[in-house]
Amino acid sequence: MHIILVYDMGVKRVGKALKLCRQYLIHIQNSVFEGELSEANLAELKIKLHGLVQKNDSVIIFRFEAYNPKYVSREIIGLEKRSISNII
Repeated sequence: MHIILVYDMGVKRVGKALKLCRQYLIHIQNSVFEGELSEANLAELKIKLHGLVQKNDSVIIFRFEAYNPKYVSREIIGLEKRSISNII
């Protein structure tokens, strides 16, 4: 599946998040990553992110199943800073 991941973290954890996400995805811009991941790799990445995220941090993962945007789902790990009613 195709993944777009965006995070917003405190300064002390940004470097760790960058290093972690680069192990799984392509670094696109500042805190934005994308790439292809299997279910197992996505689950592993999410477990590691849960260990890194603190109270005021957030990670948003967009999942594109079968390369069709109508199958996108949105998942937030941590605090949702802004609600988005419609995406893409």
